[in-house]
Amino acid sequence: MALLWDVKWTLLSATIVTAKIFVLSAILAVILSLIFGLAAISRFRIIRYASLTYGEIFRGVSLVVQLFWLYFVLPLFGVTLSATTASVLGVGLCFGAYGSEVVRASLLSIADGQRQAAAALGFPPYLSLSLIEIPQALKIMLPPMANLLVLILKSTSVTALITVPELSFTASALNANLGASVAVFAYVMFAYYMMAKIILIIMRRFESRLERTNTLRGDQA
Repeated sequence: MALLWDVKWTLLSATIVTAKIFVLSAILAVILSLIFGLAAISRFRIIRYASLTYGEIFRGVSLVVQLFWLYFVLPLFGVTLSATTASVLGVGLCFGAYGSEVVRASLLSIADGQRQAAAALGFPPYLSLSLIEIPQALKIMLPPMANLLVLILKSTSVTALITVPELSFTASALNANLGASVAVFAYVMFAYYMMAKIILIIMRRFESRLERTNTLRGDQA
């Protein structure tokens, strides 16, 4: 425990780095999920193919390989990224591809009758999508998206391979240099668990609020 107290600021700093990479990667992944998930159901073939290509590449290639390309290979072509930037891009691009499938499947699960009814009422496709389909699909996509966010958090540990001083990298360094005690690794485990718990609590509250909103709309209708 004495060692844990001595390195508390080092571990806290590493925890902040992990949280920072997670937040930025998650934001990027969610944005890409929405963009390419919507593109996957586009009536334009070239847009659908673009979404399919993105998904196949970033789901089919290991995250480690993607990080290595961004950090070690791109400089050979004159593009140099910091370790943090490469980490955010790599994790965001990778999990954005998985998230796009969640968005696509959720939208396709909406009954065709909903679209047909919207068209019969004179709704243009973009209004039908934004006012009718997406609100219903959100309820379906939130649980798998919550799991995806937890996976993003866990995957931040992979960024240690490109020298990002995140939590697991710092714990390994402490172990190599100081002979870190079990307490240090217990802290790492606890920190990851608590961050994952916070993510799930936030997503569940968001889901509950969405459920209440839909119920109120149904009562008003």
